[in-house]
Amino acid sequence: MTEYVDNLMQAVKAQNPAEPEFHQAVHEVAESLELVFERHPEYRSAKILERIIEPERVLMFRVPWVDDQGVVQVNRGFRIEMNSAIGPYKGGLRFHPSVNLGILKFLAFEQVFKNSLTTLPMGGGKGGSDFDPKGKSDQEVMRFCQSFMTELHRHIGPNTDVPAGDIGVGGREIGYLFGQYKRLANEFTGVLTGKGRNWGGSLIRPEATGYGAVYFAREMLATRGEVLEGKRCLVSGSGNVAQFAVEKLIELGATPMTLSDSSGYIFDEKGIDQEKLEFVMDLKNVRRGRIREYAEKYPGVVYTDADSAADHHPLWNHEADCAFPCATQNEINSNDAHHLLENGITLVSEGANMPTTASGVAMFVEAGILFGPGKAANAGGVAVSGLEMAQNSMRYSWTREEVDNRLQMIMAEIHSSCVEAAERFGTPGNYVNGANIAGFLKVADSMLDQGIV
Repeated sequence: MTEYVDNLMQAVKAQNPAEPEFHQAVHEVAESLELVFERHPEYRSAKILERIIEPERVLMFRVPWVDDQGVVQVNRGFRIEMNSAIGPYKGGLRFHPSVNLGILKFLAFEQVFKNSLTTLPMGGGKGGSDFDPKGKSDQEVMRFCQSFMTELHRHIGPNTDVPAGDIGVGGREIGYLFGQYKRLANEFTGVLTGKGRNWGGSLIRPEATGYGAVYFAREMLATRGEVLEGKRCLVSGSGNVAQFAVEKLIELGATPMTLSDSSGYIFDEKGIDQEKLEFVMDLKNVRRGRIREYAEKYPGVVYTDADSAADHHPLWNHEADCAFPCATQNEINSNDAHHLLENGITLVSEGANMPTTASGVAMFVEAGILFGPGKAANAGGVAVSGLEMAQNSMRYSWTREEVDNRLQMIMAEIHSSCVEAAERFGTPGNYVNGANIAGFLKVADSMLDQGIV
């Protein structure tokens, strides 16, 4: 079967050149699915994986807008509608200078399996732009979002494609996007998730990805009779996911010690408590400042500048028990994985999408630590997006407790699915194989049922 994977990857690289993140995501899934194809050759003969790899639709468009100086700017917009076998396309929009076709295809591909794992009827998609909201005024962000949605609106809808937020797209951006969609479509509908509470949003949605990564970690620890209380934790990022992962870790008695942004990271050996987290939330969400200000405010905190030329990230080189990478893809390489293992890490729960390189993942799996891959561990965000869609359809809102209970149930179900699939296909405890296989089977069976489309 390795020959099959080799031939598949040669074809993927030839058809999708200069897209290393996409190649990485496909290769990981293909390796896990070798175990499935040996027992179920019907998936291979029907070219199910080859069809999942190829997007159903790729949209790319220009986004012209005018900045505060009256100068015309032009960015590029994307939407990858990857797979709709089990429901309408669902996945976030990312606004960041690094956005390109390959990164969005990797994210959309991962989203197909992640959404399948949630147990909710959602297909996979992803989109965004190389626009950078950092340093832009609210009016500039609004003008960009309105121009972006002017093109995108004709391709999305509550039963077709339901975007959400991602890096660079928070409540402000979702608000501007939704307002423009409503204006153009002349309807008030649940076409976006992550909306404001007063206009169709769901409680717990902002918290869901970070909370979910911690809930998944709790489920993994329970398999070894352990709890999060008393655990020292390394967390990367300082945006939505990292903030709420830290909040839930504090609530469950753990001690988060790090946060980061593109400029550098802080190490607080005493631990980030609720008061310090509130400072971070104001710093990042309101004042849109840099994480170094945390070290300036709290004595004894060590701040380290980011070094893009370094072969490792020093954030991952501290003694701790658990790691929660919540920043971006491939932030943990093999050197970082080595440092984490050397410093006593026994659990990694990925809050970001594919934050660990293939070599780093292999090291974690080989070491036998508890490793929750992003498509399982960070599925809480899209799970609550699915719950937001359900509430929109009913014109009804659930309480905070109802949504949080449903989120915890979904994360427990995802964990159980991963464990069961890994055991059934001969690799007990391997959450990477478990997540890939469990996510694939639901989509694959639906595709077989629906014919060659």
